[in-house]
Amino acid sequence: MKKVYFLLPDRVLRPGSLFSAIEVLEQANTYYTSRGRKPYYDIKIIGFNSGQSILNSRFFIKTDNISLRRARPDVIIIPGIHDLNSNSLNKNKNLLSWMMERYKDGCELASLCTGSFMLAATGLLNNEECSTHWAAEKSFMEMFPKVKLCTDKIITDSKGIYTAGGANSSLNLILYLIEKFNGRETAVYCSKILMIDINRSSQAPFVLFEGQKNHVDKDILRVQKFIEANVEEKISVEELAGKFNISRRSFVRRFKKATNNSPLEYMQRIKIEAAKRYLERGRLNINEVMYSLGYSDVKAFRGMFRKITGISPINYRNKYNKEFA
Repeated sequence: MKKVYFLLPDRVLRPGSLFSAIEVLEQANTYYTSRGRKPYYDIKIIGFNSGQSILNSRFFIKTDNISLRRARPDVIIIPGIHDLNSNSLNKNKNLLSWMMERYKDGCELASLCTGSFMLAATGLLNNEECSTHWAAEKSFMEMFPKVKLCTDKIITDSKGIYTAGGANSSLNLILYLIEKFNGRETAVYCSKILMIDINRSSQAPFVLFEGQKNHVDKDILRVQKFIEANVEEKISVEELAGKFNISRRSFVRRFKKATNNSPLEYMQRIKIEAAKRYLERGRLNINEVMYSLGYSDVKAFRGMFRKITGISPINYRNKYNKEFA
């Protein structure tokens, strides 16, 4: 029997990822018992008790009464958490040390959604790939610059450490672990019972790009607003720098520092975000959308769209526009 312990830090919890992950593992146990075998997973919740408010109600999670010194799990899973800052991580230094000790003993570690912040704080992900919810990208990069953040990925797997993207992407990681430990047949059973798309591999189609404006460079904010107001125009980096009276070199450096994107990357992401809205809501065909955003090369447009969203413009339209579904 594999011991899977969900670790609750001393922070505000995102309960959805915790309960959903447990349900998938319980389905794997059901699959085993329905075939005359013993349950495969011993599932426990350890760490800090957690109170959680939902609308006008409140529930309380009481963790298993297991001391960290005696706990010897095979897998530790950290669910999503709310308060993503250094002060919160400092409250959990003992849990971070404990995870590092268990990892050295051969225990595997996994994070769901923003649980990756807790996992990255151990230092075990330095120079390794990691995923988290795409909306937490900027905060994560600022706190953990040594980690190779891949918010386009649903799952990362490196040296016995696993991470998952946001929200329901966590279920794909649990299916991934079930397939690894129990085989494809068990994972497919769980995916069918719970109606989870087992083949999802990217968060990119779900990303909402609203421009990174949480910075203090007022000149760059003006540039961003100009780009967004003129999304249909073809504008070069040189033209932007000249229009706002900034040398090209300084402009590129300041823009990158403020937004985490180069000016060209930012303009491309703004155009593709506009294309997504056209495809979600309108009746324009792919070429009409392309021309309306200043593209003239079909291959270039489709290549950029796929690079940023992970799927083709046609597939995106069919997925999100009910008139084409």
